[in-house]
Amino acid sequence: MPRHSSTVARGKDAEILACNYLLNCGLSLIQRNFRSRCGEIDLIMSDRDSLVFVEVRYRRQSRFGSAAESVGPRKQSKIVACAQHYMQRNPAAAGRPCRFDVVAISGTGMPPDIQWIPDAFPASV
Repeated sequence: MPRHSSTVARGKDAEILACNYLLNCGLSLIQRNFRSRCGEIDLIMSDRDSLVFVEVRYRRQSRFGSAAESVGPRKQSKIVACAQHYMQRNPAAAGRPCRFDVVAISGTGMPPDIQWIPDAFPASV
């Protein structure tokens, strides 16, 4: 993963990398960076008939925990609330089954280590 000076730029690079990875795995992109008063969802994608809300996390080092471990209960609750807001704004999406995935990216090498965790946590957080 390229080294950029700002955390925001590194986060955007990680989201692009995760999006491309998931597209190559057969998912379709619906929207990037959906924001509501509840928070933000990095990627909203479609996997066959399911709506997929994706949280992307990047860690250069695992000294303070892995990228996947950084999506704790508080963050999960915010993502679920934001997804509910998305479905209220998009009634057609509300009838689809949905899940919450995490894409954890770690390391500084090329290519970086990408871990995709489908159905990483339940909607009842």
